[in-house]
Amino acid sequence: MNATLKDVAELAGVSRSAVSRTFTKGASVSAKMRRKVEKAAKELGYSPNALASSLTTGRTKLIGLVSNNFHNPIFLEVFDLFTKTLQERDLRPLIVNLSDEVDPDNSVQMLRQYSVDAVVVASSTLPPSFAKAFNEARVPVVHTFGRFATSPDVHVVGIDNIECGRMAARELVSRGYKKVAYLGGPPDASSAMDRHRGFMEEISLHTDVHATASYSEGYSFESGRAEMLRQLADSPAEAYFCGDDILSIGALSAIRESGLEPAKDVGVIGLNDMEMTRWENINLTTIHQPIKQIITASVDLIEEMLSEPDRYPEARIFPCKVVERGTLRPRR
Repeated sequence: MNATLKDVAELAGVSRSAVSRTFTKGASVSAKMRRKVEKAAKELGYSPNALASSLTTGRTKLIGLVSNNFHNPIFLEVFDLFTKTLQERDLRPLIVNLSDEVDPDNSVQMLRQYSVDAVVVASSTLPPSFAKAFNEARVPVVHTFGRFATSPDVHVVGIDNIECGRMAARELVSRGYKKVAYLGGPPDASSAMDRHRGFMEEISLHTDVHATASYSEGYSFESGRAEMLRQLADSPAEAYFCGDDILSIGALSAIRESGLEPAKDVGVIGLNDMEMTRWENINLTTIHQPIKQIITASVDLIEEMLSEPDRYPEARIFPCKVVERGTLRPRR
């Protein structure tokens, strides 16, 4: 049988409360007492029971990490960083896939069954109503990669997607492209809409540049490839701003399949700067989204809300930058 707290207390010759304090972060216990308890725990193979502790503290330390975009490789990086950062803060991630969920209330009910202390909605394609539903149910929530607003209903951490669209447009104009296009993700995603808006607003300032736009079915390799093949079969642009790296990689595949060369024949710029974009066979020029800083800020907000549940919602927005590689022609 597994060793219990009582067994450790008896072997160490101390009270049960002394053992409990030893394994409670921030609790007061002398160095001598800690050594005795830890020695006894090691001999018995004892480790604290997190579930039992939650009954005492009223906190499970479970943080719901929910998303709906698991087919996009960027989320492997996102979840890797999120789980590591939460565990470093002595919090426990609970990953939930909402790909087929359309009702925010169902999500709230599901997460409540697990008694999570807080929720991170890690998605730019889930509507704001999902994060808002958790907030209305008084579950602390952060919408990571959510839509920027000066007065948000919930805590939002991410980037200004409109400015990213402008940034991509300026980059294409600076390289002398006269016929450009936006190739976005699903049209109902706020990120896709905002990147489109910023792109078109900036292009409109340059009367000698013509721009068009199209949307794909999702943020996926297959969607980017299919839409680019359709573009190339009609009247393609000289360069494309693909609203996500995985769309860009699909577009590059279509360009090469059509016997064309990226940069030389068709330019492509993406957004995210995920690890795959640095691979030699991809070498994608893209807009870097500071994912590590965004995730750190999100977990900071979770900790702050656990200490101060009624804190006023805020938006923490991080700047982006262009990372030049090999899929656009040189600047003029």
